[in-house]
Amino acid sequence: MIRHLPLFLGLCLLLSDRNATHAQTLTVSTPMPAPNWALLQREVLEANTQSIEEFCRVYLDERGYLLHTPRNCSLDGPDDAIETFANMTLLPALGASENIYDLFLKAQEGHLRQYKEVTSVTTEIARNSDYHKDFRRQTDWYHQGEGLRGFFFQPLYDPQDAIFQQRIRRFAGFYMNEDPNAPNYDPEVKIIRSLFNGSDGPLIGLATREDWMGDPVEGMFDLLHTSGGEMADFMESYELMLSHFDGFGNSTGDHPLNMVTTILALNAYMLEHESKYKEWILEYVDAWMERTQANGGNIPSNIGLDGTIGGEFFGNWYGGTYGWDFSFWEPAYNKQQYHNNVHHGMWPGFANALLLTGDQKYIDALRKQMDNQYAQKKIVDGQVLIPRQYGVGYDKTGPMKRPLQEGCMWDPEFEEGKEPRWYHFVPETYWEPRNIEIYLWSMDRKDLNRIRTDEGWIGFLEGNDPDYPERALRNQLTIIRDSMESLRNDPTTPDTRLADWPSQYNPLQPMLELNRLIQGGYIAAKMYVLHSRVRYFDPARYRAGLPEDVASLVTGVHENWTKVKLVNLDPVKARDVVVQTGGYGEHQCSRVKTSDSTLSVNDNHFTVRLEPGAGTELTIYHDRYANQPSLKFPWRN
Repeated sequence: MIRHLPLFLGLCLLLSDRNATHAQTLTVSTPMPAPNWALLQREVLEANTQSIEEFCRVYLDERGYLLHTPRNCSLDGPDDAIETFANMTLLPALGASENIYDLFLKAQEGHLRQYKEVTSVTTEIARNSDYHKDFRRQTDWYHQGEGLRGFFFQPLYDPQDAIFQQRIRRFAGFYMNEDPNAPNYDPEVKIIRSLFNGSDGPLIGLATREDWMGDPVEGMFDLLHTSGGEMADFMESYELMLSHFDGFGNSTGDHPLNMVTTILALNAYMLEHESKYKEWILEYVDAWMERTQANGGNIPSNIGLDGTIGGEFFGNWYGGTYGWDFSFWEPAYNKQQYHNNVHHGMWPGFANALLLTGDQKYIDALRKQMDNQYAQKKIVDGQVLIPRQYGVGYDKTGPMKRPLQEGCMWDPEFEEGKEPRWYHFVPETYWEPRNIEIYLWSMDRKDLNRIRTDEGWIGFLEGNDPDYPERALRNQLTIIRDSMESLRNDPTTPDTRLADWPSQYNPLQPMLELNRLIQGGYIAAKMYVLHSRVRYFDPARYRAGLPEDVASLVTGVHENWTKVKLVNLDPVKARDVVVQTGGYGEHQCSRVKTSDSTLSVNDNHFTVRLEPGAGTELTIYHDRYANQPSLKFPWRN
């Protein structure tokens, strides 16, 4: 039986285009003793494959339904359910079994059916289920984006899937006013009109506590957000859980989280390069750029319906739910203050614009934002602290004037009557992922000053931590084993677990590490667009990912080159591997050098033939962001 008809038709085309795939081939015949990192890498890929198959056996039924108690809305809702399977589309794109992709499709389609059956009695948003046209009706992009992470990476393995293509165009259309029932975007002032948006359009006004929290359900559950690791009666805890959202305010107006929507248009654009998608992305992101520049380089956390900075929060650029001043007492936790400026939501839109244009102004904007925060740094006991929040904070009774609860410790930063200021200082290491992203996009050596270069992945790329790959891969094997051991001891049953419970046993955490080591890849701010130096394809099986028995390690990165070690672990069979420059072919390769040969390329891909047991280190010279990104496999470009 043909599993994917579009993929089958694509294979027919590929067979007729076989010669183009092998037009520029570098043959490597130098024997390379099997490196430990290479053996470990293949072991991690195999262990991940086996463990996720077991994970799905335990937590998926034959329909693809997640075995749990489903509820509508954001907390423990549909986004948590499908996010459980988020990394499953990256795994086969790296070279693991096709079966993992099939399991993701089973989970995704089952999830949509399962949650279309879940209706609400407490909120109008989900009165007829959370989903409409396979997309959340109205929610924020903190949760919408989490639920789509696996979907965003789906075309890395199968861009020809007809259902994916239909959905990505439809979803992008929700934000380009192509659906009259979803007027999310205002083209006059270039904003998405609400923090809460989706296939039913924008929610103008206040999202209720129930809109965020969802309906109560009968039963005993380990409430990860409230109970501290103990089984609790949901109905008894429901009011406390609702109180978490007392501090969530007006949803009206634009928020930088909404720039995650550009991932939809980006993927739609990368199918066939229809210009409307690129034009919309740049129009929307450039509007954010202009407002950011007008605001002293600080990315505003609210834009009013009239397009003014802070327009829905008395002109305060730092206002709004998930904004710079989003801080309040957390009654559900009882002993801590709640700070949740969703800073990472600002990243993907600017990075997507870079991918489309190669214009470093978008990264300059991110760097300027970090500059503003670093200018306020404190050094306490020798530790560098950088502020996470800006605004007036809150008084000791909280935003709803709730009395200070017994046992709570008051942060002395929050004295009443202060003017807006930077606050909630956190260790500099908290910002390292954002600083690494800036460096990898800019390749400006000055950006290394905010990154540890003596150890870890960046330390390895800088030549200062040579043992990192082997150490990291051994750690990934430990994570997988520990996840499987915990899964075997899971005390819950479907009627005593909520949507976010199974994710703690997800064995796919190593995917992000594998992506870094294999492809030199980095994923912006948890919202999934692949920014990488290289990608691999198997021309023998006409699929994405490393061929069988082939291992890859990116060993160095530079503005103009990338160094990669490739090795064939098979002592009997030769292997061909297609190397693409850039996650989406956006980098143009000029030539490739080994210790004893040079191949002229002048394309965004080339083929390496690895003789049995052979390996080498390649230096790939390239022009970054010279090509328009594409989802098409190299032999279809």
